[in-house]
Amino acid sequence: MDKEMEQFESDLLESVRQMKAGKAARVTYVAVPPLVEVRNRAGFTQTQFAALLGVSVRTLQEWEQGRRQPSGAAKTLLRIAERHPEVLRELAESS
Repeated sequence: MDKEMEQFESDLLESVRQMKAGKAARVTYVAVPPLVEVRNRAGFTQTQFAALLGVSVRTLQEWEQGRRQPSGAAKTLLRIAERHPEVLRELAESS
């Protein structure tokens, strides 16, 4: 067995021992990109949000992952979504 697998098994067993002993589990924090926070705060899935913005889901994913940047009208709509998510929710309801 390679060292990585041995370390994984060791870490897993230690975590189980800690849980059984009632000790707090490790906490992992994940940084969420700002655009994802805006979408989540507005309460939309990627598919819903992309449709509201008039872009493909793939384009939205690339924005969320930082591979591309929105421009023009999309940038303006994203600022509105950030400051006033209720406006997008109203827009979605009226569609």
